[in-house]
Amino acid sequence: MTTETTPTPPDARRPVALIGAGPSGLAAARNLQKAGLAFQGFEAYTDVGGLWNIDNPRSTVYESAHLISSKHTTEFTEFPMRPEVADYPSHRDMRQYFFDFADHFGLRQHYRFGARVLKVEPVGEGAAPLWRITWTERGGPEQVADFAGVVIANGTLAEPNLPRFEGHFDGELLHTSAYKSAELFKGKRVLVVGAGNSGCDIAVDAVHHARSVDLSVRRGYYFVPKYVFGKPADTLGGRFKLPPWLKQKVDSVVLQWFTGDPARFGLPRPDYKMYESHPVVNSLVLHHLGHGDIHVKPDIARLQGHTVHFKDGSAQDYDLVLCATGYQLHYPFIDRALLNWQGMAPQLYLNIFSPRFDNLAVMGMIEASGIGWQGRYEQAELIARFFKAQAEGSPRAEALRRAKAGPPPDLSGGFKYLQLERMAYYVHKDTYRNAVRAAAAALE
Repeated sequence: MTTETTPTPPDARRPVALIGAGPSGLAAARNLQKAGLAFQGFEAYTDVGGLWNIDNPRSTVYESAHLISSKHTTEFTEFPMRPEVADYPSHRDMRQYFFDFADHFGLRQHYRFGARVLKVEPVGEGAAPLWRITWTERGGPEQVADFAGVVIANGTLAEPNLPRFEGHFDGELLHTSAYKSAELFKGKRVLVVGAGNSGCDIAVDAVHHARSVDLSVRRGYYFVPKYVFGKPADTLGGRFKLPPWLKQKVDSVVLQWFTGDPARFGLPRPDYKMYESHPVVNSLVLHHLGHGDIHVKPDIARLQGHTVHFKDGSAQDYDLVLCATGYQLHYPFIDRALLNWQGMAPQLYLNIFSPRFDNLAVMGMIEASGIGWQGRYEQAELIARFFKAQAEGSPRAEALRRAKAGPPPDLSGGFKYLQLERMAYYVHKDTYRNAVRAAAAALE
C-alpha cells in the first residue's frame, strides 16, 4: 500500500509515454534521453515541429509568421541557431531548426508518428500508478499499452478560442488558426478582432491585399518595437534588476520614446500597468495606423448580415471577420480532474507537476515575456531528473514530492497579471526559471 512516507517508485522496466513532438516535446525527449530513461513518443502528425511545421494540419502559423522574440533569447542553449538565421526567424527557419535538433540528437527514432492519443488514464492506486495510453496510428485500430509515467507536451496554441457573437454574419467568419496566406484578403473589407501579436501581424498582412482593414480592440496594449538602438529589443537591459514598480515606470517611459502614445491612433489606453499583460511586439501596426491603412474600431455588439454593429453605436459592412482571439488549453485525452484543473487552467506545481501524481507532468504550459525554448528545456530537465530519482529510489525525490503537495510558490515576480484566460498560466521569466533550476539542482 502506498503511503506518503513510503512512495512507490514508477516501474523502471516500462518506458515513459511522451505526447507531442513540437518544441516542448522535443525538449522533453532530449532530457529523458540524457537521463537514460526509456520513453515512447507519440505524435499525431507525421514529423516533428508541432505548430512550427506549417504542413501539420494542426499548425496555426501562417506564411508571414516570425518569432516575436529574437533567436538568441529563444534557442536551446545546447543547440544554437545557425549564424545565417535572421534575428527574428520565420516559421520555415524554425521548422528547420527543430528538424535539425531532432536529427542531431537522434530523437525521431523514439516516436510513433501518425499516432493520435485518445485516452490517458491511471491504472491502480497510489501516487505513481501505471498509465494506460489508448491511441490510433494512421487511422488504424485502437492500441493500448501501460507506461511508467506520462509527459504531456501537445502544446498550448492549437485549440481556437472562437467567441460567440450575437446575431449572424453572412460573410466569412474565421479564427486566425485558419489563416495561412494574405491571398485570403484580396479585395475584401476586413475586420480583425483582437490586437494581440497575431492580430496585429495579420492586420499588417491584410493592408497589402484587402480593400479595407479595421481592427476591433477591446482593451489597450503596450506596443514594443522589435529593434531598439539597432538591436533586438529583448537582448537589451536585464543587467540591473529593478523592483517591479520601478521597472514598470522606467520601461513605460523608455517605450514612449520609441512608440509614442498609441492612443493618438484611436487605440484605447491600457487600464493596467506594463508587464501585467503580454505586450505586443509589433511597431508596424502603429506605422499603418499612422498612415490610415488600418482603422481602429471598438468591441463588437452584434452581427447582422454583412454589417457589424459596434458597442459605440457605429456600424460598418465587411466581407471577412477574422478573430485573433487566442487559444484554449486543450488536453482532450485526459480527465481534467487528473490535472487538478481549477478555473481557467490546471493548477500544477511550477506549472508542471500534478500535486496528486508523482509520474504525471505537463510540458510547455507556461507563458512569459522572454521565456524562450530554453525555459521549456529547463522544465524538461527537471521532469527527467525527478522521474530518474524516483526510478532509482533516491531520497532526493522526497523534497520535490513535499513541495508539490504544499502551497504553490509565487511565480509572478511581484507583477499583478490580468485575470484573463490567456494569462492563467503566465509567469515572471526570471522568478520562474530560478525556481525550476533550483528544483532541478536539488535532484542532482
